[in-house]
Amino acid sequence: MKLVIDNLSKTYENGVKALQNVSLEIPKGMFGLLGPNGAGKSTLMRTIATLQEADSGAVTLGDLNVQTDKNAIRQLLGYLPQQFGVYPKMSAEVLLHHFGVLKGITKKNERKEMVDYLLHKTNLYAVRKQNLGGFSGGMKQRFGIAQALLNNPKLLIVDEPTAGLDPKERNRFYNLLSEISENTIVIFSTHIVDDIKELCNNMAIINRGEVILKGNPLKLIDQLNGKIYQKAIQRSDLDAYKKQYTVINDKLFLGKPIIHVLSDVPLNEGFTPIEAGLEDVYFSQINH
Repeated sequence: MKLVIDNLSKTYENGVKALQNVSLEIPKGMFGLLGPNGAGKSTLMRTIATLQEADSGAVTLGDLNVQTDKNAIRQLLGYLPQQFGVYPKMSAEVLLHHFGVLKGITKKNERKEMVDYLLHKTNLYAVRKQNLGGFSGGMKQRFGIAQALLNNPKLLIVDEPTAGLDPKERNRFYNLLSEISENTIVIFSTHIVDDIKELCNNMAIINRGEVILKGNPLKLIDQLNGKIYQKAIQRSDLDAYKKQYTVINDKLFLGKPIIHVLSDVPLNEGFTPIEAGLEDVYFSQINH
């Protein structure tokens, strides 16, 4: 089973073109959707999750059409949106049982087995009796993934799931999603480059509603190797370098600006060739 997105377009009433002829084929495994805030990622995720309709194009999961087979798609879908609410005065265990009933797991023993399994899997079993209002941001994210997995989905969508997590929580989340993706289509939507680098064998970069690059992260990095140069400069010289070179990224290191430059020819004058990374791939597309 694979997810096929074919020429999907969406324009909002205010004229914003959120999606423009987006086409992707996403097989089983972890797929990264990378792009800045406002690029169209959440619109695409909501459309796939049957929460809104596109103006044109189609989305199919196996033989099912997302726009015409909504109920059948929802039975196969797990969704963790960027923002989600919880009942703060209910415990994690009680609310998961409630969601389980809503997802059709009506047999009490079967539901208890699934809830206990997911609480262990997300490292929440020890706090299962605690009200969700007292959960940290990372704990709430783990609860969110637990509810998304209640129906053993064939398609799991997670939208900006690691924003606000500390490094330990993020690594735990990585490990959980990686395990899930062995038997599930997982779409990981984020603006954090490290998320994609750590997890995904396939990815796409989306900006201003358009897919501008797609492929295997390592192969995309290889295409830039030998073309990325680095130099420490004075802050006052940054604009001059941007006019003369293809500066794809600038950042601070020990308080001093470091620029990354894309060049097909060797650069001297203090430039150092460096090994390309996924961040260079991303900024070479977004900034140029």
